[in-house]
Formats: sequence, C-alpha cells, structure tokens
Amino acid sequence: MTRLALLPAFGLLAALAVHPAAAQSLAAQPLTGAGAVAPTGDDVAARPFKPGERLTYDVKFGPIKAGTGSMEVRGLETVRGRPAYHTVFRVKGGVPGFRVLDVFESWFARDDLSSLRFHKDQDEGPKERTSRFEIFPERATYDDLRDDRGELPSTDRPLDDGSFLYYIRTVPLVVGQTYRFEQYFKPDRNPVTIRVLRREKVTVPAGTFDAIVVQPTIKTSGIFGEGGRAEVWISDDDRRIILQLKSKLSFGSLNLYLTDHKAGSN
Repeated sequence: MTRLALLPAFGLLAALAVHPAAAQSLAAQPLTGAGAVAPTGDDVAARPFKPGERLTYDVKFGPIKAGTGSMEVRGLETVRGRPAYHTVFRVKGGVPGFRVLDVFESWFARDDLSSLRFHKDQDEGPKERTSRFEIFPERATYDDLRDDRGELPSTDRPLDDGSFLYYIRTVPLVVGQTYRFEQYFKPDRNPVTIRVLRREKVTVPAGTFDAIVVQPTIKTSGIFGEGGRAEVWISDDDRRIILQLKSKLSFGSLNLYLTDHKAGSN
C-alpha cells in the first residue's frame, strides 16, 4: 500500500501533497474561457471561512475506513505585527502495522491571505519529520528554520500548502475554465492548475449538496500529480466547503468524505 502516503496527501488541494506556486499576484489566472479573476481578499466579511470553522472527514482507502481528518480555523493571531488566520489540518489513521498522525499549521495574513508561517509535523509509521518555515511577503523571501542557509527567494504574496486550501475557496470558479496559480512560497513548485469540470449534486455523511467539481494538477508524484487524476467537490454556495475528494492511484483509490461542518464567526 506504499506506506499509506495517501493519508497525508489530503492536505491539499494542496494540503499535504499540494505544491501551489510563487509569483507577483495572488490572483488566479484563467488559461481558458472568459476570465474570472480571483478576489484579492480585501473584503474580509465576505470570505467563506471565519475563525472557529471546523470541517471533519472520514478517510477511506477503497471501501476501508483508514482514518479521520479535520480542517479548522483555530483563530486570529498576530504574526510579526500582522493579524493572521491560524489554521490547522490534521489526519489520523492508518492500517494494521502502519499508523499516521500528521498536523499541518498555517498562519496567513487576514488582509491579503499572504502566508507568513507554515509548520508540518508528520508521524508516519517509523518516520517522524518536522518542518518550520517563516515566510516574509514584504521582501519576497522565506526561511527554512531547519538549516542555516538563511532566507531564500519567494514571492511577495505567497501561499503554503494549508493556506492554498482556504484561498481556493475565494476564487469564483467557472465551469469550463482552467486556472493557473503562481503563488507557492517555494518557486520551483510552480504552477498549480485547477480545471473546473462540472456542477453536480453530491451526498456525503454531512448531507446532500450542490457542488462544483474541480481537478487540481500539481508538480508532484503524489495524489494531485497527473497520475492521481484527483477530483475535489466544493459546495456551490457562499460557504465553499470542501465536501469530498477522490483520487485513483495505481494501487487503489483514496477518498475523503465530509462528516460534519461547524461554521465560524467574525
């Protein structure tokens, strides 16, 4: 089962396997069709997510329940003088003989959604990995705190694996268009493309929803790579909840289903 590397992969529409991108603008760039442009994030009250929001998921490998996941906006904090959303993505589960506990934390600016700090703690079977990044949009650099290389080139309005999940919820997705994102804080991971495939009704444990189905493709060999053929269902309403994810891999399918949604408040 290749070490259940699929579980941490959800982080992402990015989350744990997503590698968005880095460039000069936080706007999505439509590659086909008439152009909807992503909002810059200035209208805080209109955002589909707010502090206190929590989404929970069942994670299945084929028909087998392999774990649970959650996404939450833990609150607003101050990072280097800037008000920032603190979000946490967590996956817990595994199969006999191999357990996973991954936690991904993002801090991104309340005003323009620029990533300011990103933490990863991955406990997967016999391996444990910890990553700590400080990200500086004002000078378009980032610092990997695990080494002594100092600051490396980034972008002035970056996204990380976790913040991308929230940013994509603000984009006015139009069926038939393909969007390219050039904002990941590590430039060599550019770009992420999002194809907007269709609208359809979907039923998950949390209920029945009208949904927009998108297909992300990322520079990675993981679940969102070209071979994974992943599709993500996002609620077609003002909440823009991530409802379901399905991916077909060489050794089986990885599916996630929303079990509960708790709304936040400003």
